[in-house]
Amino acid sequence: MKKVLGLGNALTDVLLQVSEDSLRELGLPKGSMNLITMEQAEQIQMRFASVRKRMVAGGSASNTITTISQLGGKTAFIGKIGNDEVGNFYREDMIKNGVKPILLTSSTQMSGCSVVLITPDGERTFATYLGAAADMHADDIRKEAFLGYDIFHIEGYLVQDNELIEKAMRLAKEAGCMVSLDLASYNVVNENQRFLKDLINKYVDIVFANEDESFAYTHLNPEESVAKIAQQCDIAVVKVGKRGSYVQQSNERYHIGAITTSCTDSTGAGDLYAGGFLHALSDGFDIRRCGEIGTIAAGRIVEVVGTKLSEDTWDEIRRICAMYRGFMLKYNIPG
Repeated sequence: MKKVLGLGNALTDVLLQVSEDSLRELGLPKGSMNLITMEQAEQIQMRFASVRKRMVAGGSASNTITTISQLGGKTAFIGKIGNDEVGNFYREDMIKNGVKPILLTSSTQMSGCSVVLITPDGERTFATYLGAAADMHADDIRKEAFLGYDIFHIEGYLVQDNELIEKAMRLAKEAGCMVSLDLASYNVVNENQRFLKDLINKYVDIVFANEDESFAYTHLNPEESVAKIAQQCDIAVVKVGKRGSYVQQSNERYHIGAITTSCTDSTGAGDLYAGGFLHALSDGFDIRRCGEIGTIAAGRIVEVVGTKLSEDTWDEIRRICAMYRGFMLKYNIPG
């Protein structure tokens, strides 16, 4: 099985379930990711002080890497935290989930957090204080970190630092890694479209996008969009919510239907889809089976609040992976 390395914002998620009216009062576009100051983060949490909240270690790439680890993969994660309790919590959570933490420590910034505002329809809006995560720079990235890994997964949110994300991708390719990129958010794509296209054409092997992100990138419908992106990389994935996902490699394209589920909170659905997909890919599955495993992981996470599944649910997904693997071996099916 191939080893997977992730790089992203080390953020602790603060999960709040709010009404549509409350979200409108804050002036945050529904479904978007918004960078805020520490003061704004504190104000939002004070605004919803009476609302029950949960705190979990998160961040897009971190969620994906944790998923791979939970399914039995060998993983590590590079990020930056502060010298504080939140940073210690983050490190301990990575270790608990079987991920090797490669965590730098900022001497000037507190650990980052992301306030996740979840409306009754399960849609999530992010108000993110990057803190120490934004203190990670290109000089922090060393080629040695990529040695021994086969797949490198990075979140599109890091495009805010062009030098950092390009250096990481270049070093990963030089170390022989496949490069996987999650486009992260439609507003991130809108603001960095030209640079993202250049990155994808130069370095990226696998692109994950949801319907809004793929439209921002190509201005095409999902099926046309996945075909367009697949011309620029090896594997393209476009997720379309309750309608499933499209996956394409060269001229081989599949529509993977979503599983029937009750959506409580869509936080992390795309991250876990990518985790399930990359785990299956690292285990030699073909892209259709990779999409199916990703779909199962995403379908299970929307049933709960937050980005953590129970051990029973992880066992269920592991059994499905093992069943697929056994079927392939029994009938000598490649990939």
